[in-house]
Amino acid sequence: MDRLRIELGPRSYPILIGPGLLGQAPLLAEAIAARDVLVVSNTTVAPLYLAKLERGLEGKRVAAAILPDGEQFKTLETLARVFDALVERRMNRDACVVALGGGVVGDMAGFAAACYQRGVDYVQVPTTLLAQVDSSVGGKTGVNHRLGKNLIGAFHQPRAVISDTDTLRTLDPRELRAGLAEVIKYGLIADEPFLAWLEANLDALLALDPSVLAHAIRRSCEVKAEIVAEDEREHGRRALLNLGHTFGHAIETATGYGEWLHGEAVGAGMFMAADLSRRLGWLAAADVERVRTLLARAGLPLEAPRIGAARALELMGMDKKVLAGRIRLVLLRGIGAGVVEGDYPAEALQATLAAHFEARA
Repeated sequence: MDRLRIELGPRSYPILIGPGLLGQAPLLAEAIAARDVLVVSNTTVAPLYLAKLERGLEGKRVAAAILPDGEQFKTLETLARVFDALVERRMNRDACVVALGGGVVGDMAGFAAACYQRGVDYVQVPTTLLAQVDSSVGGKTGVNHRLGKNLIGAFHQPRAVISDTDTLRTLDPRELRAGLAEVIKYGLIADEPFLAWLEANLDALLALDPSVLAHAIRRSCEVKAEIVAEDEREHGRRALLNLGHTFGHAIETATGYGEWLHGEAVGAGMFMAADLSRRLGWLAAADVERVRTLLARAGLPLEAPRIGAARALELMGMDKKVLAGRIRLVLLRGIGAGVVEGDYPAEALQATLAAHFEARA
């Protein structure tokens, strides 16, 4: 088992990565001190892993809230089911919410924990690659609004992240590929040698080679842990973690949440960010091709839906990184050299949006 740590003073917590962690009762007891536990999961993950987790929590008073599966259910209406379960089980401020699932479950369970009785503990038990390398770490929680992605939420750090890599064995191949987009992101923004390692080991990753998978998860979490420790609430450098997300969130919102997986939209968005970086003279054409090739090898879609440049720009204007009416984008001044930039020629962005969102003749 690998053990990392997010250093946030009194809010610091461990990230545990390895096989068979759901079956280790002492480890779960270390992370979950509460007597009363609400496990939040969904209709896909619960039949696979809820019973195993409950056995590891023997001796505690455990209840479950099982939500429908899918990004389209990441709403305030679905979130109400978690609050209902907490109230109906008469759980108090010393309870703990456990998120058993992917990014949608983790975001909603964390947001419920942030709000319930003004804040209770929660623990992330991510079961998808995307959640294990990204969404479970860092304390971002929330739900979507019909006009924008993750517009309603809070920062609320978990007590622990427990990533049982065995759960990836039951992951749908499309979900695995979507998770690889976030892994690739870390190499692009901060670690060119890691990106080169991914290029050399991508086939083994797709085949779920245990040692290769463990290294990819650990290195991704290391990069994110260092950035979050420096900038917990995204006032500065943490925005780098959103490479491709502003473009990608526009795709998700325009297509109604669920047609595109989050990682798929982020992958297409990273290709657009590379394209814009090239138009600004920051990235060589060969580097853009390097990005495109790796994303394509990972099986990620690169062609955005033809929603039109104007509609894409409108949706990007609702992004949380917009300041004083200016869309700040995460761009690349080289492979492994991400920057957050709001001062760029509007016509360069317009050209990128037209190239990717307009219908071709």
